[in-house]
Amino acid sequence: MTAPERVLVNEVGPRDGLQSLARVIPVEQRLALIEGLVAAGIASIEAGSFVSPKAVPQMAGSDRLFALLPHKDAIRYSALVPNLRGYELARAAGAGVVSVVLSATETMNRRNINSGLDETTAVCADLMQRAAADGVEGQAYVAVAFECPFEGPTPPATVERLVERMIGAGARKVIVADTIGAADPARVRDLMTRLAGRHGAGVFACHFHDTRGMALANVLAALECGVREFDSAIGGLGGCPFSPGASGNVATEDVVLMLQSMGFRTGIDLAALTDAVRQAGAIVDAALGGHAFRWLDRTHRRHAEVRHD
Repeated sequence: MTAPERVLVNEVGPRDGLQSLARVIPVEQRLALIEGLVAAGIASIEAGSFVSPKAVPQMAGSDRLFALLPHKDAIRYSALVPNLRGYELARAAGAGVVSVVLSATETMNRRNINSGLDETTAVCADLMQRAAADGVEGQAYVAVAFECPFEGPTPPATVERLVERMIGAGARKVIVADTIGAADPARVRDLMTRLAGRHGAGVFACHFHDTRGMALANVLAALECGVREFDSAIGGLGGCPFSPGASGNVATEDVVLMLQSMGFRTGIDLAALTDAVRQAGAIVDAALGGHAFRWLDRTHRRHAEVRHD
């Protein structure tokens, strides 16, 4: 028999999820969240970012957090960096994977980091070259890859050009991001078919938001194009503070349940993941959970009661 194919689920709740909150979560609670995710079997986690604490106070203390991260030899921890200074801070903290964000439109870059598209592209390319030279795993997000909240639909040719630049600069992975949740399966299938046809599906991951309730359908469309790595956030945490209308990321528990139901291997324990959703909700003081959470929670509790009978 053929072994089940593996899909990597990259958990972005500790960074992308928490940075959108109005209040700051202390480092100790951010660490507790990550420990719960690791206990559930998640092996790839975006742990924090090295940005100015004035701009994103929710990510202050990421250097302390990285020093405390559990099982560093077994877990793929990544850090978001906006510039060379952030890259150097991440490296000093021990980050082995660094990510840059390149928005596909002029206005989004201006709103996000106050730089134009050409300048941001050059900075991201330089950082990918630096990472490759240093033996660091560099990955580049192409944000608003389907639609920009300020400029409307993003031309696929623009995304293709930016992807070409990032791969040429040494990025080992390019994450195609539906930052505001405006994509649909047909557009995902079209873009990812074009990109995979040119570069191979293995270099790509996808990042979907569930603003319009189509995130899981978009994951399926990307799967059909050969993509085998996806970002998600525990309980659907997240959004982009610089993108009006962006709601939470696709929920990790929804993605894992769908993948495992389809026969893919993720290495993640759904019962423990359900516990992690509740833990995350307690940390952020909000009710969390994707479309499947109530069913998963009931199932988990019912099984627990049977074991105790």
